[in-house]
Amino acid sequence: MPQTHPAAETATTAAPAPPAELTLEERLTLITTEMTARLDAAAVAYEVNTAHIDLDPVDLADVVTSPIDTGPDVTGTDPLPDLYPTPVAALLQRAHHRLLTGGWCSGALVDEDGARCMLGAIRIEARGDSGLEAGAAAVLLDAIRRKFGDDVDSVPSFNDAHGTGRIPIRMVDQAARLADARGL
Repeated sequence: MPQTHPAAETATTAAPAPPAELTLEERLTLITTEMTARLDAAAVAYEVNTAHIDLDPVDLADVVTSPIDTGPDVTGTDPLPDLYPTPVAALLQRAHHRLLTGGWCSGALVDEDGARCMLGAIRIEARGDSGLEAGAAAVLLDAIRRKFGDDVDSVPSFNDAHGTGRIPIRMVDQAARLADARGL
């Protein structure tokens, strides 16, 4: 019987197969995985780099705007549907509508173009009812102080502190909601 020596046997191992070409889906999966890891690392780096910055929250009403639908009559003579059943809330709603349609101004109750300040819009819509006018101005001042703090002295000073009517007009609308919630 012939003897075989282990040293005489040659080890035959298969050569490594060349890497198979990846399919498109496999490549996309790899790229997605790599990009997700990079984005996660960038997000962590951003959080670390900006953690010391103190930011005030953004009020979406300042950012998100939409066209104002004034209807076919922009003079303000069309009757406004009553959204609020209470007198002060309805007055503030009419004042808000007047500011939207007739324009907003600062420094005067009414400017030469007919635009009105917050108090001017309340006064014209109160139609001579000084008690209703005072109630609306009080609710408006309360709404302003809720949002901007107790440092606000009066409605006219708040109105005149703004360069555009965006915030004052929005505050009249918020005051209408506040008056409605209070049943005024």
